[in-house]
Amino acid sequence: MANYRPHRSKTFDKDIDYSIRLDIAVHVLKLEMRNLGDLTACGHAQAGMKQVYELDVYKDDFMGNTDCRVYFIGAGPGDPDLITVKGRRYIEQADLVLYAGSLVPVELVACAGKDAKVTDSSSMTLDETHSLIIETVKAGGIAVRVHTGDPSLYGAIREQMALLDRDGLNYEIVPGVTTAFAAAAAAKISFTLPEKTQTLIFTRLEGRTPVPDKERLRELARHQASLAIYLSGGDPAGVVKELVGGGYPEDTPVVVAYRVGWPDEKIITARICAITDIVKSEGITRQVVFLVLPGQEDDPVFSKLYSPSFSHGFRK
Repeated sequence: MANYRPHRSKTFDKDIDYSIRLDIAVHVLKLEMRNLGDLTACGHAQAGMKQVYELDVYKDDFMGNTDCRVYFIGAGPGDPDLITVKGRRYIEQADLVLYAGSLVPVELVACAGKDAKVTDSSSMTLDETHSLIIETVKAGGIAVRVHTGDPSLYGAIREQMALLDRDGLNYEIVPGVTTAFAAAAAAKISFTLPEKTQTLIFTRLEGRTPVPDKERLRELARHQASLAIYLSGGDPAGVVKELVGGGYPEDTPVVVAYRVGWPDEKIITARICAITDIVKSEGITRQVVFLVLPGQEDDPVFSKLYSPSFSHGFRK
């Protein structure tokens, strides 16, 4: 089997069910057949032989490539329908699914295979999660690490990647919908406004994790751009103080977005000066993002993109 490499045609018989093709491919892999004649035992002999030759029978057809056994998946903010098609497919094919149950709803990983090990990593340390991943990979399996939102934003993936790099393991990152974008969609707002603001800053208030002096919220507020403030629900008064101290008027529009995509989601439109009272009255302490939205109530200036007087490469 090690010397067998079918050609890489991507055409296939539409009458052959996807699950049958996948079952055949995985069956061939796991048994490490030395000749394709054994495939007749599957009960799909002619179809199976055709699919083996016309499709890649290796799992890289479904999971990226044979060198990669570890996948970081951006799960989106909470709504199971907001995960990408690719992310869901990887979860379905994984042998180990690690997810933080405090941030990722269990419904989102319910698509995992019946034989997969699905583990809530909320109470686990970095070394413990890494050990599970290593154990799975050494056994020839696929490990998936499911992160809330997008893994690249406050996802703590750098230290996980460092361990994988140290151990010589390849990995892939699948992007996800970050909370700020889901919150903007729920609130029906645009972060960028022609001639008003063309910049969006992702940031957080300093807490147990230090923030560089030049990136303190007060300093970023001086730009008067749109802001998405994460991980700051524990000190709403501090958020207000820094925003106003940096130059935002107290009546600047904001969106307080709590547990976006979860059944108890709250999307509250308000002003900077009301943030503290809203957080207190709603009992919000975590899983909240503050969207600061200058220019939202100004007279609108519309984009020239669809103006008949504006020509571009696709419209003269």
